[in-house]
Amino acid sequence: MTAKPSDVRACQCSECRAEPTTATARVHAGINRLVQSLDERNRRQFVGLWATHLGRGGVQQMARITGLSRTTILRGQRELVDATVLAPGRVRAGGGGRKRAEKNIRT
Repeated sequence: MTAKPSDVRACQCSECRAEPTTATARVHAGINRLVQSLDERNRRQFVGLWATHLGRGGVQQMARITGLSRTTILRGQRELVDATVLAPGRVRAGGGGRKRAEKNIRT
């Protein structure tokens, strides 16, 4: 899946809004392009890794850059530490997601 330029989220940090041609703004745009192409688990972990790299205030800064919630980023950080292994081809653990519609139909 290739993200169109219109699909990529614009960073909301003050530096990118003030001057969108700086090196920092280009890095933020690159992060958002990559985040757009990842599945939800890899997105959480990638942004969580960047937040850890940034140190104090990194979660808040990555939330501003990517638009992900702080709890999602914290979950990605926890997943990196726990290193839980899912079955190949799985993004969520078994039992995650909505119940099947057939199960809700009463007979």
